[in-house]
Amino acid sequence: MKETNKIRKIIAASSVGTMIEWYDFYIFGMLSITISAEFFPKGNPTAALLSTLAIFAAGFIVRPFGALVFGRLGDLIGRKYTFLLTLILMGGSTFLIGCVPGYDSIGIAAPIIVLLLRLLQGLALGGEYGGAATYVAEHAPANKRGYYTSWIQTTATLGLFVALGVILLVKNNMSNESFNAEWGGWRYPFWISILLVGVSVYIRMKMQESPLFASLKATGKISTNPIKESFAHKANFKMVLLALFGAVMGQGVVWYTGQFYAQTFLEKTCNMDFTQSRTIMLWAILFGTPLFIFWGWLSDKVGRKWIMMAGLLGAVLLYRPIFKTFLQDTDTKEWMKKDLIVLKTDSSFKKVNSDSLKIINTQYKDYYGNRFTKVSTDTVFISDNIIKADSKPIAINKTINFERYIKFIFLVWVMILFVTMCYGPIAAFLVELFPTKIRYTSMSLPYHIGNGVFGGLVPFLGLLLTTTYPNDKLVGLWYPIGVAALCFIIGALYLKNKIDQNVND
Repeated sequence: MKETNKIRKIIAASSVGTMIEWYDFYIFGMLSITISAEFFPKGNPTAALLSTLAIFAAGFIVRPFGALVFGRLGDLIGRKYTFLLTLILMGGSTFLIGCVPGYDSIGIAAPIIVLLLRLLQGLALGGEYGGAATYVAEHAPANKRGYYTSWIQTTATLGLFVALGVILLVKNNMSNESFNAEWGGWRYPFWISILLVGVSVYIRMKMQESPLFASLKATGKISTNPIKESFAHKANFKMVLLALFGAVMGQGVVWYTGQFYAQTFLEKTCNMDFTQSRTIMLWAILFGTPLFIFWGWLSDKVGRKWIMMAGLLGAVLLYRPIFKTFLQDTDTKEWMKKDLIVLKTDSSFKKVNSDSLKIINTQYKDYYGNRFTKVSTDTVFISDNIIKADSKPIAINKTINFERYIKFIFLVWVMILFVTMCYGPIAAFLVELFPTKIRYTSMSLPYHIGNGVFGGLVPFLGLLLTTTYPNDKLVGLWYPIGVAALCFIIGALYLKNKIDQNVND
């Protein structure tokens, strides 16, 4: 019982800090549309959003460098102090992003400062995950390693959940104008992070070093050059490549498609209501998160490989049908074929830029309860951005009826099911590939290349592809589908499905 309580405290301390780091990392993506209007010149919202997503992706791209820097520190000085340092860097960078003045105040310096802070976030996260997963795995008994490390796997999704919840809480308690103002409510989630980090630092200060690393250090057997031993030795480097191309690369694109690209798609491509699109994600995440623990537990019984491969295959086969359903069920052309009733809500005219340019903001609904805002044929009004339309009316702020709302939650939950299958067992899988003295470095690099580079580029490349090929709204899915398919083939052919591997060597 004493050992069980000890491992629970270790998991809780590691998980809380890691969850907060993910929260810090993801509020930027959650607020990308608002951020694009604040830190870039107004006039071309699509270009501004692409630039914001590029900064968002930059935080992912530098994660492998963070893995090398902090992985080396973790293998030289210890797990505890290294991921304590990454937590402080992450929290400080996030808080400062919330303090940067907008483009209207300091011009081009605004996006440059945000980019630099975003790079610091990416470096910090590159060192966090490997330390937390390694720390928990080195405390866990072999026959429960998948189960115990799966608690760390919940932290990325819980961080996303908390980020969504905080943003909705702030936004629903103020007007759109107050939320989107230069020093408006969108900054609050960034400022809140400093309080969360302070609590987590206090908790982590009370943690002890990993017993396996402490033993190595006491006997003088720690690595003198973890980077060289990890990547210059042929056998170990082969394991790094196999981990990347046989598991982590596919897991990365599945994670970001199911939980990030899905939200962007609902809001930007389907033009769904801000609050409804995010509550769909919240409910799906809430129901899906316990599955991380289930798959981690099951991987201790049947092995890690085929659970991860099944998640990849499910994503390859079902992504396009799922996203096609999103499009069809939010197609207001179909709604308009029904008898429409004009609701007596806020029918108003608003002048924009010129006296002759007006926007009609009238609420409509059909007999099935679907609602939307139909705007004039020459202009679309979304927040404070003006986008020229073609010749047909465009419907925005779509609110689907209850039946479709439940259906969308289920479809997003299915995608999160694939996320949990790929991600739940992967910490134990990576820990078991590498020896203790170079584990932090060896497992961190493939993880952060797979997630940071391949996974982190999903939102940016998805929007870029749909902008380049506007006639195919599903074209952005070919990138994650292709990466997941390649990873499935390599993993199915070359990964081994071992259980209860030794991590003490």
